[in-house]
Amino acid sequence: MGFTVETWEPGYGSASRDDLDEVQGATVDASVEVDPETWAPIRPHPGSAPSELVFVDGVQRIDCRLWIDTPQGSALGLCTTIGAGAVRCIPGRAEVIDTRVERAVFTSPEAVQRRDAPGGAGDHPGLGDEVLAATGAGEPIRYRVRPVRGVEESATYQAINDAMADLEEAVSEALATEGELVVYDGPLRSRRHLNGAGYVKTQRIQYLDGPTQAVVARLGPGERTPLFAIGDPRPRWSWYLRLPVNQAHALDGVVRVELPRVDGAGVNDAAARADAISAALPRFASEPHREARAPQNLYPIAGLEHQLRRRLGDPHVLERALRRASLGADATRRSRWSA
Repeated sequence: MGFTVETWEPGYGSASRDDLDEVQGATVDASVEVDPETWAPIRPHPGSAPSELVFVDGVQRIDCRLWIDTPQGSALGLCTTIGAGAVRCIPGRAEVIDTRVERAVFTSPEAVQRRDAPGGAGDHPGLGDEVLAATGAGEPIRYRVRPVRGVEESATYQAINDAMADLEEAVSEALATEGELVVYDGPLRSRRHLNGAGYVKTQRIQYLDGPTQAVVARLGPGERTPLFAIGDPRPRWSWYLRLPVNQAHALDGVVRVELPRVDGAGVNDAAARADAISAALPRFASEPHREARAPQNLYPIAGLEHQLRRRLGDPHVLERALRRASLGADATRRSRWSA
């Protein structure tokens, strides 16, 4: 057989997106907007909030884990379905305006090797360009084979996150609405969209210390910290904001927001945008009786995630189809390469 499907739960051992996206060891300058000794909570004027916001988010699911025969032994492959979309919020209404779904097998270059490539013939011809999984309902499901740089399993999860970020970026570029504020669920990563902002729900890395970190704990609902600059490897402006919450601990309801640092946009522009975003986001904060990740998982993001997961397909149907494909992998491959 060319590959086998592992019997373990597909998501076992998966790395979370925030763990992979956050950068440790970056330099921080807390003096860009206010002197650190005079840091205090800032309450943006409600009138600074924009009337329209677009939220962009992505979801991913590992449909199954494969072990693929290679000349070096067995290589791990992750059959993954990725979705991304956007929801536009205007006063009194939220509308999903785009959704996209892609499927891929993320694995090592050795497992991708084509039969007609040097060393590709014989007992280990490789997966080729795609894996077909027939569900019995119309055309087979196609998983595009994507090689991953790096031998560690974490490199595979990073590649999946990168692919989801690329799909999110394609969604936001297709909007092409001048001046419309786009909020990405998660860090900005390499995005430099002039009207884009990264929205980080969990605080696994502490960027501040001493008096400035104490200001985060003193934030009231709807208040933000002054800006701080995060340096290499991904320079950006950032600040903390507390959403409306029945506060139980110092960081309850606290999120971090990022803006790209680009030429021609200085700290004054960044501070004005920080006020606008901070004034807008609290009205979308979720409540515990409706959302398990309240208040940080904003209602538009939660609704978009629900819509996207519906479009990923039934994971049990896909896993069974991939198991059938593994049983017929040799025959399928011979048929494809002889055509």
